[in-house]
Amino acid sequence: MKKYLLLFLAAGFLFISCKNDDNIFPEEQEEIVEEELKTASDYPTQDFMYQVMNAFYFWQADVPNLVDNKFTDTVDPDYISFLASESDPNIFYDNLLFTEDRFSYLREDYRDLVNSQQGVSTSNGMEFGLSYFGDGNDVFGYVQYIVAGSDAASKGVNRGDIFTTVDGEQLYYNSEDDNNFDLFSKDSYTLGMADIVDLTITPNDKTVILTKEEGLAENPILLSKVIEENGTKVGYIMYNSFVASYDDELNQVFADLKAENIDELVLDFRYNGGGRVTSAIQIASAVYGTETDQLFLKARYNDKIMSTFDAGDGEDNFTDKTYDSETPLTTLNLKRLFVIATGATASASELVINGLEPYVKVVHVGTTTVGKNEFSNTFVDDPDNNYFYNPDREDQINPENQWGLQPLLGRNENADGFSNYTDGLNPDYELREDAATLGVLGDTGEPLLALALSVISGQTAKRSLEPVLPVNYISNSKMFKPGANTMLMDGLINPLKSEN
Repeated sequence: MKKYLLLFLAAGFLFISCKNDDNIFPEEQEEIVEEELKTASDYPTQDFMYQVMNAFYFWQADVPNLVDNKFTDTVDPDYISFLASESDPNIFYDNLLFTEDRFSYLREDYRDLVNSQQGVSTSNGMEFGLSYFGDGNDVFGYVQYIVAGSDAASKGVNRGDIFTTVDGEQLYYNSEDDNNFDLFSKDSYTLGMADIVDLTITPNDKTVILTKEEGLAENPILLSKVIEENGTKVGYIMYNSFVASYDDELNQVFADLKAENIDELVLDFRYNGGGRVTSAIQIASAVYGTETDQLFLKARYNDKIMSTFDAGDGEDNFTDKTYDSETPLTTLNLKRLFVIATGATASASELVINGLEPYVKVVHVGTTTVGKNEFSNTFVDDPDNNYFYNPDREDQINPENQWGLQPLLGRNENADGFSNYTDGLNPDYELREDAATLGVLGDTGEPLLALALSVISGQTAKRSLEPVLPVNYISNSKMFKPGANTMLMDGLINPLKSEN
């Protein structure tokens, strides 16, 4: 197997003299001008970004600045000039992105990326959605759920609460470039609350001050229970992020459901923006079976990386154990799965749905998903590890360059070779959330769960669940955090292999 090599450059200095042939004062000594020639090492952040993107980026061949014949090597004067052309790393990175890339991102401190992937963030614990109201561009927020032990929990904020202003400013959205959602970036802000009166969002005189806490940990398993409907036992799991540190707890949840002899399962991914792929494989295996000889996904990288692969490289089958602790996996061996998914459902959540489709009848209740069919990895300035982030090598990361990159590396196909869901996965039973009656999560009367249960019982045609004030979804609070809509291949696939 060929090893994919990245070029590196040691810093060097060259001094030259300049002579003034037009010196009209010959008695004076000529001034010796010492000039330092720049090298790639003078632009460590830009050089790091270029090396990662040229080697690994899914659309590398489609970005003019990244094509392999753009520069001869890292000492090419044109390459040095390119690194020097933009001092702002954010803009430099943007100039390396493909126009159709919606999800690659970066952070000035790689720790922000790593923490978010472990369910840890700076947060006040209020997770919310944003929706239009009225005929203009005004926006209201609706609370989706509250993280236990958070500031929002202590302030009595609840699911279904409505707000229209932040620090006295009406929320609005005209476009991605014209909105005031940066108000949520403050460490502390005041919400102006509202009520729904005659199906109209109506501000009231209540305010709530929320303060973010650094290092707030959220258990992604918000809720698990068994619901009995007309003699059928239905397992229900609300899972809000694919976080590896909770894999063993998730495995126990499936064990508890199996002990209850459930007949059907509802996975609630409505607010799940993704996370670690190994956790997605675990959930899929817990649903379908520990069939380690059956393909769950095949990763497609850029052509340079794919050319180094042998047959079977980049493929991953179902698993019979958790990834980190290698605990034997509990499986339900189901032939049908109900998934609640919405416009906030992305990435690893969509991977579970798509990966199970060839094996299980997946019934999608809700609305069309985000359509993030690409995966990514975390990169840091550690060239000796091919720039891959490794928690055991944090002391090897360049202390002068702490940027972390999360570029898209490829797409995951299912066993049928399908990965084309850029426009999202469409529901089998469509229903938007109702701002007027969001309902209690896990309660049989909550509209989306009620619809899933009605399909299970065969009572769909007999019950109207149409929302009276349907959410006109724009975005959600998780989109303002590092790690939004992530399908993280960390720990699963390293496309670089040593020669054998």
